[in-house]
Amino acid sequence: MTTLAHDVAGGVARRRRVAGIVRRDFYATRRNGGRIVEILFWPVLELVIWGFVSVFLRANNVPIAVSVLLGAVLLWQVVGRAQGDLAAMFLHDVWSRNLLNVFVSPLSLGEFLAGHVIFGAALLTANSLVMSGLALLLYGFGITTIGPALVPFLVLLVAMGWGLGMVAIAVVIRFGESTQSIAWVLAAAFQPFAAVFYPVSVLPPAAEALAHAVPASHIFEGMRGVLAGQGIDWSGLAVAAVLDVLLLAGALTFLAHALRHARRTGRLSKFGE
Repeated sequence: MTTLAHDVAGGVARRRRVAGIVRRDFYATRRNGGRIVEILFWPVLELVIWGFVSVFLRANNVPIAVSVLLGAVLLWQVVGRAQGDLAAMFLHDVWSRNLLNVFVSPLSLGEFLAGHVIFGAALLTANSLVMSGLALLLYGFGITTIGPALVPFLVLLVAMGWGLGMVAIAVVIRFGESTQSIAWVLAAAFQPFAAVFYPVSVLPPAAEALAHAVPASHIFEGMRGVLAGQGIDWSGLAVAAVLDVLLLAGALTFLAHALRHARRTGRLSKFGE
């Protein structure tokens, strides 16, 4: 009995369970043609639309708009994909009536999230490479134009996306399948306050105050500063990092609470009915 308990809780067993989640996500995605199309369709559509807008502005002697708009599109899709992919992988368990099986197994919440995050990171990397290649091919914009700041920008935006993804998962677990639409709209709800395509200063005072609490707003303000030749705003990055930590901590707390509540009330057994 002691050996079995050790095997279940040991590091090797944990890694195997996380790897199992990654493999399962891979097989589920590989066999879902509609999911693969959806992963690429919306980001590519947005890139094409804003790309043509930037081409029009460049033709009217507004060259900086090309870099600003395309950089904004490429970076914002990182948030949307990180949030949407994490939530969608969870919802696959709901739709396949497998959620109860997952959470009555030895799999912990941390292992469950780790597996989804690892596979989501792979999807996000592939998606970003495709989008960046299209931006370079169609509009001559290379994402590396942003320079060294690109790395912290991406890390902080991915962290925000994963935080929102965990919030979406927690809402569905806590309040039921009827709330699953939050998985598709949560990131979009933050976009007006993320200053993706315009500076925070153009917002009304109340909205501006809210924007300062959104990690992405500091990233996009910083991106515009870098493209304008002003250098990296390290203080803005530090604020974004603190906000991301608070978001992730709050999301994990909410998710753990939602899971405890679902187990206590028997809601887990009702998913997929």
